[in-house]
Amino acid sequence: MVRSHVRPTEVMHAQAALLLAIGLQVVLNSNLVVGPKYLIAGLELLLVFAIGLTEPHKENRVSHARRSVSLVLIALISLANAASIVLVAGDLINGSDIPGKTLIGSAGAIFLTNIIIFSLWYWELDSPGLTGIRKHDADPKFDFPQMESQLPENKGWEPRYSDYLYTSTTNATAFSPTDTMPLTHSAKLLMGVQALISLLAVVLVTARAVNILG
Repeated sequence: MVRSHVRPTEVMHAQAALLLAIGLQVVLNSNLVVGPKYLIAGLELLLVFAIGLTEPHKENRVSHARRSVSLVLIALISLANAASIVLVAGDLINGSDIPGKTLIGSAGAIFLTNIIIFSLWYWELDSPGLTGIRKHDADPKFDFPQMESQLPENKGWEPRYSDYLYTSTTNATAFSPTDTMPLTHSAKLLMGVQALISLLAVVLVTARAVNILG
């Protein structure tokens, strides 16, 4: 397996995104979170700091532990966000004691968290990610415009975390790929799931907003 060095700045950017996602979970109403939200947030914070204390590019037990911690962290935030959107959807559809503006704000926080989550999944699937497992060009899952460009400055180009964050943002807002195309079934499945979640959040928020204004 071809391993790749992950730049410290990339890890810092990903950690900042993770901290933002955790912060968005904390501000959610307690009725829209499954389990004790501060305990879950505390565990997620520990995992974030654990990632920062290990080297992603060394082939040793620590590197494998880093991979496990990274995947558990992303999966944990994904499950927490999925549970929250189910609860928000139920309250928006069936009515709730939670104020409408609070529900709309919660749906917005879930929408932003969803963008961060899928940017991390894309980065982990396609590039070294937080785990430093493989180089992007070893087995690419996404086709970026720079990969097709003939410009000299794009020779040997490899995507960074910011490229996956941009891809996740455009997929969430356009509900479809824009300039970056998925090449594998797993990449297409992830992008499809993200688009459906984003569409659900937008439709529910719009419906609730119309109800409040009406």
